[in-house]
Amino acid sequence: MKLYYSPGACSLSPHIVLREAGIQADLEQVDLKTKRTKSNADFTAINPKGQVPALVLDDGQVLTEGPAVVQYLADRNPDAKLVPPNGTIERYRLQEWLNFITSELHKSFGALFNSEVPADYKQFAKNLIASRFAYVDRHLAQHGPFLMGPQFTVADAYLFTVANWTHFLKIDLGQWPNLKAYVERVAARPKVQEALKAERLVR
Repeated sequence: MKLYYSPGACSLSPHIVLREAGIQADLEQVDLKTKRTKSNADFTAINPKGQVPALVLDDGQVLTEGPAVVQYLADRNPDAKLVPPNGTIERYRLQEWLNFITSELHKSFGALFNSEVPADYKQFAKNLIASRFAYVDRHLAQHGPFLMGPQFTVADAYLFTVANWTHFLKIDLGQWPNLKAYVERVAARPKVQEALKAERLVR
């Protein structure tokens, strides 16, 4: 397998899951502006959407979209317990979280990184993110230490990745103390540290 990623982008989530699941895979960095890979390949020939993550499977198929990629990877090693078993209510709760993160948080952050988005809409996006973070903060206070309770899952890899973008945008996570502690807790996981160091996000 090969994971195409861009440092700190949403592809950090499947990168973390790869390491947490103990799955060996090649990594190739993508320049999202030029759509060229580190080896100077045309990334749009690999993923016509031009977005990371893209996971090339051993049989040559390409899987895209973070929530799908992380579940695929986690299902390759059930012993890692990164996803609940298929068919259980807990698995649907996990998908509930993945959908919430991708639609309510990830998409809103996208506007803040886009220089062409008007300032008034960016403020709207910040307000939306704040309300969603407040919801997550309350949930963690009642049901933590992770989104699904005591077990770290792929949803945590995704939420950590998105919440970590606040550092680049100077959004103070201290407004949501339970979320701030959660991000610090996830960041301290050895496999998360490995992924962060591999992407040169920390030393």
